[in-house]
Amino acid sequence: MRYLFATLFVMAFVTTTHAAPPNIVFILADDLGYGDLGCYGQKKIKTPNLDRLAVEGIRFTQVYSGSTVCAPSRCSLMTGLHTGHCRVRGNGGFFLAPEDVTIAAVLKKAGYATACVGKWGLGDASSTGVPSKQGFDHFFGFLNHTHAHNYYPDHLWRHEVKVPLKNVQEKGVATKSIEYAPDLCTADALKFIETNKAKPFFLYFASTLPHANNEKNRADGNGNEVPSDEPYTKEEWPQPEKNKAAMITRLDADVGRLLAKLKELSLDKNTVVIFSSDNGPHKEGGNTIEFFNSSGPYRGFKRSLTDGGIRVPAIVRWPGIVKPGTESAHVWAFWDVFPTLCEIAGVDTPKGLDGLSFAPTLTAKGTQKTHDFFYWEFHEGGTKQAVLYGTWKAIRLAPNTLLELYDLTKDVGEKVNVAKDNPKVVEQIETYLKAARTESKDWPIREPKKK
Repeated sequence: MRYLFATLFVMAFVTTTHAAPPNIVFILADDLGYGDLGCYGQKKIKTPNLDRLAVEGIRFTQVYSGSTVCAPSRCSLMTGLHTGHCRVRGNGGFFLAPEDVTIAAVLKKAGYATACVGKWGLGDASSTGVPSKQGFDHFFGFLNHTHAHNYYPDHLWRHEVKVPLKNVQEKGVATKSIEYAPDLCTADALKFIETNKAKPFFLYFASTLPHANNEKNRADGNGNEVPSDEPYTKEEWPQPEKNKAAMITRLDADVGRLLAKLKELSLDKNTVVIFSSDNGPHKEGGNTIEFFNSSGPYRGFKRSLTDGGIRVPAIVRWPGIVKPGTESAHVWAFWDVFPTLCEIAGVDTPKGLDGLSFAPTLTAKGTQKTHDFFYWEFHEGGTKQAVLYGTWKAIRLAPNTLLELYDLTKDVGEKVNVAKDNPKVVEQIETYLKAARTESKDWPIREPKKK
């Protein structure tokens, strides 16, 4: 009998300590605003799957993207560094280098199968930044941001090999629209899950929805490119708004398909699903921000450093770990994802990251560390900077200008500059700013161009 108890104890210990680490699915929308989902207050656009994800998990109310545009936001997400330290701090032909370490590389080394499906944007073909050189076993989608504007491209990429499609395009606009790229990417993501169901996997599903096709918008004034405007066809809305809503509902349906596949394969209970957006909403498809209140209560949109440009929806579902129906005001940003996924996977976090794990908030165990400061810089039209310091938000719109200061406890819309009334707070932020960034030959502090 004593031998039986001892055997059972050892078996239980082994089972507990060597349980398979959870699968991780990170879903990233493109230009989806804080207010574009039903669970964040949206009244017109239907998002039942994401709303259900929030009911089954935790919905965060103060999460910030890595930047206010695509490439630097994704760089911050992948490398755990904010835009004062990461390599790619803006859009336009800048790639990850061999010495950069991504979360995919760390998880791959720990035994995870790793995939990026959708929009990459951190390295073109033959560059050092392609996904296969940055820790991903599998890639399918768009390597380049401009290429990703087109929803009916004539090719996609599988690693560095072109995959021809049946579409025909001219100058970024399809003249023959047959294969819708988001549908192909979703099918590929589902196949990756099926293929790797027997081992831990990390799927970074970076949808292009609801980003606008800028080239198509310049051609016909409606860059919200989607096969059908259903279920909004009969709405008496401007056509670009119908299309944008249809794109978001289509994104929601894609999320539903991923969740259904996890359940079908009995993987959902051991899979962490994280959903967010790379920056605030666009108004580049002929649509407005106001029609759907896409920024929620916040001022600004994509390319703004006010919260409308960088505060994003964020939902996490982890059955058996995250308490369903939870809402959290814990503040985190994209550079916190890297250490969080390391903790979830049970691997050591590389040194030198800017991020802090928010796993204690997910698990309700341990002590949740918090940042003293959050930092962003943005380089289009000259360098702009922003700092979140507790409930204070500071913005510098050009080098060598006075900081604007907003009290987010009273002014979430960042409408009243209270810098003159709070000189000590301004001084603390100015002190922080002196050491907030590393110099970069690609990203020097730039004065705005004179008109």
